[in-house]
Amino acid sequence: MIEPGQAARFARLALDCVHRELPNAIQHVINGPDDVKPPRELHPAFYGCLDWHSAVHGHWLLVRLLRSVPALAEAAAIRAALDTSLTAGHIAAEVAYFAGANRQSFERTYGWAWLLQLATELHTWDDAGARRWSAHLAPLTEAIIARYLAFLPKQAHPIRTGIHASTAFGLALALDHARATGHAELAALLVERATTYYAADRDAPAAWEPGGEDFLSPALVEADLMRRVLPPADFAAWLHAFLPRGLPPSLQRPALVSDRSDPKLAHLDGLNLSRAWCLRSVAQALPAHDALRAELAAAGDAHAAAGLAHVATGDYMGEHWLASFAVYLGTLPISETSGM
Repeated sequence: MIEPGQAARFARLALDCVHRELPNAIQHVINGPDDVKPPRELHPAFYGCLDWHSAVHGHWLLVRLLRSVPALAEAAAIRAALDTSLTAGHIAAEVAYFAGANRQSFERTYGWAWLLQLATELHTWDDAGARRWSAHLAPLTEAIIARYLAFLPKQAHPIRTGIHASTAFGLALALDHARATGHAELAALLVERATTYYAADRDAPAAWEPGGEDFLSPALVEADLMRRVLPPADFAAWLHAFLPRGLPPSLQRPALVSDRSDPKLAHLDGLNLSRAWCLRSVAQALPAHDALRAELAAAGDAHAAAGLAHVATGDYMGEHWLASFAVYLGTLPISETSGM
C-alpha cells in the first residue's frame, strides 16, 4: 500500500509536469508545413511531462491517487488538472493527430498501453468526475483499441526489449483493459498473440540483463504477461521452464544508476520499480508451496526499496515519470497480482 505522505509527494510531482510544456522530447512526423507546431498545439491533452506517453501515465497517476487516497490534500488540484486536460475538444484533437498520415506507429505500443490503463482506471471508478472524463476519453480509447486490433495480426515477431517498444508490456496492460471493460474481441486477440509469441519460450537469457537504458526487464515483463494468460498450474510449469535454474543473480540485484540527470541512465531507476511489481505479481501467481515464490518476493522487496528511494531525483529527467511507476507498484490491487 502507498502511504499518505508518499501519495502527496507523488501527486505533486505529477501536478508539476502534466501541464509543463518544456522541455519536450517530441516524436513527430511532419507531413507538411502545417504540422510544424509546439507541443501544446499538437497534443492539447497530453503535451506535458517531456513526452506523450509520460503525460498519459502522469494523468493515470493522478486518477489512481485520487481514487486510492480520497483524503489526499491535493485532490482539488488533481480534479482541476484533469478537467483542464480531459476535455472533449482536447481528446478530439488527439484522435485527429493519430489519424494523420504516416503516424501508424506513433507510441506503439507503450503509449497505447498506458492510454488504455488510464481508460481502465476511469471506467472502473464510480465517481461523477471519472464518468465525465471517461466519456471524453472514449474516442481516443476506441482509436487505440482499433490500432491494436489492426496491428497485432500483422506483427509476426514480438519485440523483446527493455524499453518502449516491448511487446509483452503492451499486451499486458491492454489485456487488463480488455478484461476490465468486457472487450471480448480484444482480449481474445491479446491472449492468442501472447500464446503465439511466448508460450514455447524456454531458458530465458536473463543473465544478459539489464541493458544500459532499460526500464523494463524483458524476461520479467514477459512472465508478468504470461501469468495473466495461462491458468495457474500451466503458468507455474511455464515459469520453471522459462527460469529453469531459478531466479538468476542478474534479476536478484537492483540495477545501479550512475547519473540521474541523464535521461537514459535514469531509466534504470524505473527498471527497479517495474522489476519489483513484476517479481511480486509473478510470485503471487505461483502456488503457495512453490519454492520460487519466496525467492521472487524477496527480490521484489529489494528492487522496490531501491526504486522508491530515488523517485524524487531532483532532476526532471527522472521526476517527469518515475512517480507513475512508483504508484503502479504501490497500489497494485490483489486482483492484478493473481494468476488468471
